[in-house]
Amino acid sequence: MVSQKKSIENFLFSAGGIIAMFLLLAGVYIFSSLASARVDLTQEQMFTLSPGTKAILKKLDTPVQIHFYATQGKEMPVEFKTYAQRVEDILNEYKKHGGSKIQIKKYDPQPDSDAEDSANLDGVEGQQGGLGEKIYLGLAVSMLDQKVSLPFLDPRRERLLEYDITRAIANVMNTEKAVVGIMSSLPIFGEFNPMMMQMGRGGRQEPWILVSELKRDFTVKEIQPTVDKIDDDVKVLLVIHPKNFSDKALYAIDQFIMRGGKLMAFVDPMSYVDSQNAPQNNPLQGAMNAGSSLDKLTKPWGIEFDGSKVVADLVYTTKINRGAQAEDAPAVLSLTDQAVNTNDVLTSQIDNMLLPFVGAFTGTPAEGLKETVLLHSSTQSQLVEKFMAQFGGQNMTKDFQPSGKEYALAIRLTGKFKSAFPEGAPKDSGSTNAPVVAAPHLKESVKENAVILVADSDLVYDQFAAQVQRIFGQKLVFPMNANLSFVQGAIEQSTGDENLIRVRSRATMNRPFTRVREMQVAAEERFRSKIRDLEKGLQDTQTRLSELQQAKQGQGQQKLILSPEQQAEIQKFKQKQAEANKELKQVRKDLRRDIDSLENRLKWLNIAGMPLVVIGAGISVALIKRKKTAAR
Repeated sequence: MVSQKKSIENFLFSAGGIIAMFLLLAGVYIFSSLASARVDLTQEQMFTLSPGTKAILKKLDTPVQIHFYATQGKEMPVEFKTYAQRVEDILNEYKKHGGSKIQIKKYDPQPDSDAEDSANLDGVEGQQGGLGEKIYLGLAVSMLDQKVSLPFLDPRRERLLEYDITRAIANVMNTEKAVVGIMSSLPIFGEFNPMMMQMGRGGRQEPWILVSELKRDFTVKEIQPTVDKIDDDVKVLLVIHPKNFSDKALYAIDQFIMRGGKLMAFVDPMSYVDSQNAPQNNPLQGAMNAGSSLDKLTKPWGIEFDGSKVVADLVYTTKINRGAQAEDAPAVLSLTDQAVNTNDVLTSQIDNMLLPFVGAFTGTPAEGLKETVLLHSSTQSQLVEKFMAQFGGQNMTKDFQPSGKEYALAIRLTGKFKSAFPEGAPKDSGSTNAPVVAAPHLKESVKENAVILVADSDLVYDQFAAQVQRIFGQKLVFPMNANLSFVQGAIEQSTGDENLIRVRSRATMNRPFTRVREMQVAAEERFRSKIRDLEKGLQDTQTRLSELQQAKQGQGQQKLILSPEQQAEIQKFKQKQAEANKELKQVRKDLRRDIDSLENRLKWLNIAGMPLVVIGAGISVALIKRKKTAAR
């Protein structure tokens, strides 16, 4: 009877436990569904709104409407359907942080429906799907009479999703766009190309991606290098590769700064773009003449720039293809987060930039000015003559001698600037006494100002910054690195909402294998040391052979025959060469072994790490429970 009673109790307890567990799980599911609670475990917090977005949402004083269009039928490809859910999830985050100021409406634009008409009115056009039906995946952001459309959301721009939405919100909040001027000796706004005309593609090359990206947020104005005054409505001036700018143009830039205008200048010891535009009968000469500077402005500020040298860096070297073989190019720098100023809002989240043939700034800022280094090289760097950069990496690494100092690649000067033309406007070359302009001359900036100087201009060129692809007829830009983000962030810092910088920077964050690169640099240093020893041994052997040969002068035919001493010297060198080659092979083997060991440790940590944590937690819970049971 007791046994039967006990079995009934066990059954009831078991059934009750199952029911209780079911109710608990159901409650957790319902609560999580209502609360939309999520845990973002990514290092960059990619699935959580950035502080910059949250700050912009807090500024909203008028409701913003977001119309989200996503096809729900079977004609929608799986990858787009999955991405549509990702978009919906992040829109819910906007709603959670924006409250009543964010109004989201979701539409399924089926053919010939009111939702399809609404999508077309909002600028979200259907794209041809695989089954012949139009598919929609886009959104429109509007506030009062302002509207910004994102016609098609491509999954490959997922890292830019938050930035695209936040920028759209910021644009509808600001009714007037700031004016950005671009002044350059390069064809940034496109140029006439007879070859394209002959091929039936029109006669003008398209503007650089930089221009089209800036036009999404600003009013962009082309300023010719022949001007004698920068228009008053220009708030930020980009000067890109100021090659052979006249004193008249330099004075216009100088007075623009004195009036309070913000300058971002890109000088260059060797512009790749400019060298490609040079006559190809002598490419080396073209590269040597492809330099630019603003020395007449920067020297009075206390900043020096050597246009004959570029920075070579063993830590940030880039692999490039030369024919069918890839080799390291120490003068083409792939910067990581170790090369940026993480304490500055402009660069705090930038971690991957590409700077080909970049120069360096030196000197001490003049009185009243403060210098902030934004980008810098590693201590494993040195300045090399720019013509050496044309001959590939092996020629530079052979006798590489790290300077042990970090070179400033981009800087910001802040404070009160004094005019680089203390005597006033320069005289016109066609006149002996007439000034170039009649505007009042300013000897000092009217207030504290800021100027950003970058020692490279190629970083904003399409080839080094982004790729353009056409998806369903739409022209989409895919950043290759943070080059354009750096420029756009600097302009936003000068003209608008600095919070956008943090959103944009996070979209281009990268996680390079810095530990592997450090191991490679150490191994390469051992290589260079062994090679130098080997070359010194060869030189000593040649010297010794020459001495022995001179001692045999006057011996007739015998001087053509190697003496025993010469044969011994040659044998000694061959033995030393064999030993050096053996050591070099061992260095390579050690490097591969260390890298493989690191990769295996990371692999096992990723595969077995979490299961071991779960097992450990389970054992700990079991031991604690057993201890409590024993205590009873």
